Amino acid sequence: MERLIEEILIYSLVLVFCLAVVILYLRRQRKRSRVVEEKIEKAKQDGLYEPVSLHPVVDPNKCIQTGACIAACPEKDILGIRNGKATTIHASRCIGHGACFHACPTEAITLCIGTEKRGVDLPHVDKTFETNISGIYIAGELGGMGLIRNAVEQGRQAVENLIRAGKKSHGGDYDLIIVGAGPAGISAALTAKKHQLNCLTLEQDTLGGTVFTFPRSKIVMTSPMDLPLYGKVKLRETSKSELLALWQDVLQKNEISIRENAKVESVIPQQGVFRVVTLGGEEFTARNVLLAIGRRGTPRKLGIPGESMEKVAYRLLEPESIFDQQVMIVGGGDSAIETALMLCDHNEVILSYRGDTFSRIKPQNQERISEAVAAGKMTIRFNTELIEIRTDLVVKASTAKPGETESIINDRVLIFAGGELPTQFLGKIGITITKKFGEALLKHG
Repeated sequence: MERLIEEILIYSLVLVFCLAVVILYLRRQRKRSRVVEEKIEKAKQDGLYEPVSLHPVVDPNKCIQTGACIAACPEKDILGIRNGKATTIHASRCIGHGACFHACPTEAITLCIGTEKRGVDLPHVDKTFETNISGIYIAGELGGMGLIRNAVEQGRQAVENLIRAGKKSHGGDYDLIIVGAGPAGISAALTAKKHQLNCLTLEQDTLGGTVFTFPRSKIVMTSPMDLPLYGKVKLRETSKSELLALWQDVLQKNEISIRENAKVESVIPQQGVFRVVTLGGEEFTARNVLLAIGRRGTPRKLGIPGESMEKVAYRLLEPESIFDQQVMIVGGGDSAIETALMLCDHNEVILSYRGDTFSRIKPQNQERISEAVAAGKMTIRFNTELIEIRTDLVVKASTAKPGETESIINDRVLIFAGGELPTQFLGKIGITITKKFGEALLKHG
C-alpha cells in the first residue's frame, strides 16, 4: 500500500512538473507572439509592413514553427512567430535572399513578387528565362531577382537552357550576345565560355553593372554562390571593390573581355538572328540575346528646371572627393541614406524626402541616420520636394503645407529617385510586360 502511495506521489509530481513546463512554454509563446504583434503594428504605422519587391509568403497549413526561416534570414525582423506560425513583420525590408525559402523543412514558404494591392511590372519570361520573343532571354534584376546570388544562378541557367533548346546553328556573328555586365551577365558570359559558345558581352557603363554604381565604401550584402568556371564563392559581407576584383580576376583567367561603354539601343529580328545596335552605331548579329540589365534602367529624373546643371548627379562614385560642401540629397531609400551618412562627417548635408517617414530602408540604416540627426551631423526635411535648381541654391516646396517654399544655398545636388523600368526599350523589341500581383517567383515543386 505504501509503495502504491509512493508511486502515485511520484507520478503526481512528474505530472505537475510536466504541466508546469507546458504552462511556462505556452506563456513564453504567448509573450513572443505579443512581441511580434506589436512589431507588426509598428511596421504598419511606419509603412514597413507592405512588401515592395520579392518577399516570403508563409502557408500556415504547412508551417510547424521550427523557426528555421527566422534563423536563416540575414536581415533583421523580416519574419517572426505569431500564434504558433511564421509570419512577415517588416516585409518591405526583404531583399530576396531566399534563405528562408531554402531553410524551411516543410516547404511552407514561397517567394512572391507584388501583392494584391501593389503590382510590380515585370517582363514576361517562362521557366527557362526565355521571353515571348523566341531566342531572347532575361535574367537577374530585370526579371525580379535582384540579389547577387540569385542573379548569378539565373545567368547560368539561362545560358544552359538556350543550349538545351538547340539554337546554335545560325548565320550571325555570335551564338549569344549578352546585354549587361552585372552579376547575371558575368555569370552568363562564364557559362557561355564553359560551353564554348561564341559570345559577346555589351555593357552600357563598366564591369559590375549596378554594383559598379554603388559608392566605393558601400558594403555589398551577399551570400555563398557558385560562379561558373570558378567554383563556390563564400562571401557574407564584402566591399564593392573586392567583389569587382573577384569578377575581374575570373574573367581575365578565362580570357573573357567585356565591351564597356556600349549602350544597346535596339535588338531587331533579322532572318533568323538578332541585329543588336549600340548607341555608338556599332552593329552585331547573334542567334540568341540575353538581357541582363537592371530594372532601374535610366535614373528617374524630377523633371524640374535646372536639373541638367553640372552640380546635379544621380549616383556617387567617389565620396572622398566631396569635402567641405553644402550638399542637398533627394530621396528616401537606402542609396540616399547611405550617401548622406558617408558625406555628413565632412560636409553640410540636407536630406529632402517627400514622404513623412522612411519606409523602405534597412534597420541598420534607420539606426545610423537617427544617430546622425541626433548628433547634429545632418538635417532631414520630410514632406518636401525640389521644384527648381539654380546655380547656387535649390528651391524646395513643402508637400505638407501647400504653397510654402524655401530657398537653400548649396554646392551640389544628388538625386536618388530610383529608376525607370526600361519599358520603351523592351517595348521596341516586342517583349511583353505584365503587372504581377502577389505571384510566385520561387516555389517548391
